Amino acid sequence: MIRIRFHGRGGQGMKTASRVAGTAGTLAGFVAQDSPVYGAERRGAPMSAAVRLARGPILERGLIPAPDLVVVADDTLFDDPTVQPLAGLPSAGVLVVATSHSPDEVGRHVGHPGPVLARDFLALALEHVGSAAGVSAALAAAACALIGLPADAVDLALREELGTIGLSPSAIAANLRLAGLARAGLEPIDVGAGPPGPPRPGAAVVDVAYAPSRVGTPSVTAAANTPLRKTGNWRVYRPVIDLARCTRCWVCFVRCPEGAIELDAEDWPRVDYEVCKGCLICVEECPPRCIERMRESRAWAPAEVAS
Repeated sequence: MIRIRFHGRGGQGMKTASRVAGTAGTLAGFVAQDSPVYGAERRGAPMSAAVRLARGPILERGLIPAPDLVVVADDTLFDDPTVQPLAGLPSAGVLVVATSHSPDEVGRHVGHPGPVLARDFLALALEHVGSAAGVSAALAAAACALIGLPADAVDLALREELGTIGLSPSAIAANLRLAGLARAGLEPIDVGAGPPGPPRPGAAVVDVAYAPSRVGTPSVTAAANTPLRKTGNWRVYRPVIDLARCTRCWVCFVRCPEGAIELDAEDWPRVDYEVCKGCLICVEECPPRCIERMRESRAWAPAEVAS
C-alpha cells in the first residue's frame, strides 16, 4: 500500500490535490481511498488529507500515522507546532514541499534525512495559472509522478476533479499545462513497497477515542478559549503598512474582519501579526494604496540551517 498525507491551508486546494491523486490511482488500476481532515474550516486554517492506494482492499481508515509520502503546500507549516506535517514520516519517507528554499535547506531545517523534492510550486502556479490555488494541481502532479502513476491518468483525473469544482475549460487547460511543468524531470521513487521504517523523532499522530461532544470537544463559549488561539501562522502573505504614505483614514482598522489592526496613541494603524491571518482585505480596501502584500517567509538563518 502507498500512503500519502497532504498538508496545506484552507484555500490552497489540498482537498482537490488528494482527490486528484485518488482518482488518478483508480484510473491506473489501484483501489483508492482519499479523505480530507479539517479543523476550523476557514481560509488559511491548517488542514490535511489522506490518500491510500493499494492493489487490494483497503481496511485502514482515518488519519495516516506513518505516511510513505508527505506533501506540504506551504513551508510555514513546518514551524506550526499544532500541525507537525512530518509527524510519523519514516527516515526513508519522501517529502514534497512548495518552497523557495533548496532541498538541502529544507532537509536540514526539518531534520529529515530522506528524499526531499523542494520547488517553488506556488510561484509556478501564480505564473502559469494566476492563482495560488493552482498549487494543488502542481503538487498533485508531482506526487503522482513520484509514485509512478501515468501522466495520462493524472491529466484525466485533473480534468474530472477541476471540472467538478466548476473551473472553466480554459482554466482547466492552464492547470494541465502547470501539471506538466510540475512533473517534468521527475522519476518514480519506490515508496510503500514494504513495511514502514522507523518514524522520525517527534510527536506522533495519536488516535483519540470518541467521547460525547461536551466532553471531547472544547466549547467555543468557554472563557479564554478562542483568544488563546493565535492565527498569525495561517498567513501565506502578510500586509505591510507604509506609514509614510498612510493618511490615517482608518479604513483598514474598520474593515479588518479579525480585529488584527489596531490604532496606536497617535491613531496610526498597526498590524498585530500574531492575529493577522493574511486575508489581505486591508490591501484591497486601503484608499491611498499604502498597504503592500509580502510573501510570508520563515528566514532560515545559515546558523540554524547548518545545525
